[in-house]
Amino acid sequence: MIPSIEWTLDNKVKMIDQTLLPYKLEFLEFDDFRAVANSIKVMNIRGAPAIGVAAAMGMALATIEYKELVKDKFLIKMEEAADVIRSTRPTASNLFWAINRILKIIKEFPDNPSNISDLVIEEVKIMAQEDINVNKNIGKNGASLLKDGDVVLTHCNAGSLATVQYGTALAPIRAAIEEGKNISVIADETRPRLQGARLTAYELQYDKIPVKVISDTSSGLLMMLGKVDKVIVGTDRVTSDAVFNKIGTYLVALAAKDNNIPFYVAAPSSTLSLYETIKDVTIEQRDSNEVCNILGKVQIVPEGVECLNYAFDITPFKLVTGFITEDGVFSPGELLKKYKV
Repeated sequence: MIPSIEWTLDNKVKMIDQTLLPYKLEFLEFDDFRAVANSIKVMNIRGAPAIGVAAAMGMALATIEYKELVKDKFLIKMEEAADVIRSTRPTASNLFWAINRILKIIKEFPDNPSNISDLVIEEVKIMAQEDINVNKNIGKNGASLLKDGDVVLTHCNAGSLATVQYGTALAPIRAAIEEGKNISVIADETRPRLQGARLTAYELQYDKIPVKVISDTSSGLLMMLGKVDKVIVGTDRVTSDAVFNKIGTYLVALAAKDNNIPFYVAAPSSTLSLYETIKDVTIEQRDSNEVCNILGKVQIVPEGVECLNYAFDITPFKLVTGFITEDGVFSPGELLKKYKV
């Protein structure tokens, strides 16, 4: 797949408009951090690693806008820009990790804002390449878990489109295929925004990787029938006791546990927030119309009936077989020992 987001030579943020997939492949370009923030909020770009990089690039645009200010006023404006971007998606830890990484550079750099801007732009380019490198290492580590002929079920989209490039949950599949293994994928449709049906299926078909799409309610039966060998999902945040991923992940994990199917979480270390517990995390609730309608086009719920739209759910560690990070594959206990500060 082509990169989902990149910094252009003329200092703009260019990204695939994922709301149009799979019908159109179009690109958006922004030179204003507020527009980047809105693109995160309305999900032109989505996926924890991708929105982390988008947030950093939004901060870089803010440094360009404010670089003529004196240092004190510049810092105030940058904190305001950070708050705008932070408010877009409250559950994904990469968003906050990326903003804090940029703010640290800004606050520690002794020179004037104009030079800070140049430094931040270079940093976001580094972050984009780091994301690709991390994903490929996740792929290499996760490929060892897959056998020739395996069928892997995934939920939502944690592929190339959810990152700068290559993917997290789909990375082991890509790497295993590159090793010559015959791997196929079952993708949950992932209501209400259908990221599995629209995005996972799109990018796997684009890369000629065998994929079938199922309704979200089918995964348990397919596991019971022996049609799934492994489950690999991504994550938007990992606390010290649970995985926060797209709504529906918890039910997939329960079904996998009941059918003795390994359930793996592909988690770049930037998504780890191990100083937190479940009670510290805000679950994003989105517009109820996403549930009442199919992609905002066809209303499927009677007028006047309330819809609930929690964007993420909580999968406890007891349901997780292992975490695949850029550093290796770890049980939940091993993950805490390696990364918890």
